[in-house]
Amino acid sequence: MNYNVIIVGSGPGGYVAAIRCAQLGLKTAIVEKYNTLGGTCLNVGCIPSKAMLDSSEHFHNAAHTFKEHGIDISEPKANLPQMIKRKAGVVKANVDGIAFLMKKNKIDVHTGVGSFVDKNTIQVTAADGKSTKLTGEKIIIATGSKPTPLPFAAFDKKRIISSTEALELQEIPKHLIVVGGGVIGMELGSVYARIGSKVSVVEYLDSIIPTMDGTLGKELQKATKKLGMDFYLGHKVVSVENKGKEVVLKAEPKNGGAAIELKGDYCLVSIGRRPYTDGLGLDKVGIELDKGRIPVDDHLKTKVDNIYAIGDVVRGAMLAHKAEEEGVMVAEQLAGQKPHINYLLIPGVVYTWPEVASVGYTEEQLKEQGRAYKTGSFPYKALGRARASMDLDGLVKILADKTTDEILGVHIIGARAADMIAAGVVAMEYRASAEDVARMSHAHPTYMEAVKEACLAATANRPLHM
Repeated sequence: MNYNVIIVGSGPGGYVAAIRCAQLGLKTAIVEKYNTLGGTCLNVGCIPSKAMLDSSEHFHNAAHTFKEHGIDISEPKANLPQMIKRKAGVVKANVDGIAFLMKKNKIDVHTGVGSFVDKNTIQVTAADGKSTKLTGEKIIIATGSKPTPLPFAAFDKKRIISSTEALELQEIPKHLIVVGGGVIGMELGSVYARIGSKVSVVEYLDSIIPTMDGTLGKELQKATKKLGMDFYLGHKVVSVENKGKEVVLKAEPKNGGAAIELKGDYCLVSIGRRPYTDGLGLDKVGIELDKGRIPVDDHLKTKVDNIYAIGDVVRGAMLAHKAEEEGVMVAEQLAGQKPHINYLLIPGVVYTWPEVASVGYTEEQLKEQGRAYKTGSFPYKALGRARASMDLDGLVKILADKTTDEILGVHIIGARAADMIAAGVVAMEYRASAEDVARMSHAHPTYMEAVKEACLAATANRPLHM
């Protein structure tokens, strides 16, 4: 079986690369280890977690805000098995959709573990042991990532769990201990906090969502404390033990002080993800990893001329949409085009409620660069639309160059931030100034008015509604 392009891995990076290659007239094959396409994102990541986040938010509103809206119901009960069942239906619809797109674009799908025989040959070994060899002019590695365990506490998938198991629990934890206050920890922690779990977050750094602008971490911590979440920031976990029906975690303040001990029925370890290259046989083609990742040049080409790598296995943020952009970029390069990616303008999102979204430089980064900047912010509580929907937590923060007024960063925490950030990406892609956005008409009443007001605040400290 000979192809122009073979793609190993069918996550967002892999399947999008396959579709774009096929659209450009390249004979394409995709190799996937599991029986369903879509990788981590569609099966045990982005999509199922959003399904659970939405279900838990509906429950939270029924329990806490319906009465204020004039909706009287009997006390709601959280039915976690039904939430899991609905989540599974959402996942199936999405992965079935990817399978349809493969057929529509005449992409051959090979199920099994893909490994290099040489730089042009991939051996696919199915679950029953049968193997097939594929040859390709170009090969794209898109094998994604896996959850990182604590070095002293492996995932037992019963009490010490990763995000994968957290999306399959059949009982509501009485006390969920979350190790890591990043995106995954905060999203899944908030799911269970909304439906009745006590949730404790232990984070080594001094802020949650530490890769984002510091203001967002502070605001999200304030908002999620209202759900009853507890935070132990600046704490180093030293042990996690499964005691049968409970987990015992011990942690020490990194700057000194008394150690803490937490007891819960589950411990979610969400300290990050590691590139997944197991079984690829990279040694067969002379590719060596650099800190676990596959080294690539600016065109995402490895040291082997016909082999490319994209997504979580290469440098940069582990984001589905980043992988998609890289998949398109490689496909178009193979067809002779000259695409580009501005990595600064790949947004990051946390799908808690309020949502958190960010693009461009953080204030901390601008300070580190010594760059002169100005800032403008506007709180949701001063927004008519937010008052109407009772979504008062949050703000929009704009960072702009002090001299040119060019927007350098857009940081939002609040209702619909995940959708609103696209406007920030567009503005920055076209190098808009804060005044440019401030002078654009924004529909009233909308959440996007907060972006206009924050730009007014950054431009001349003249917001209209504050």
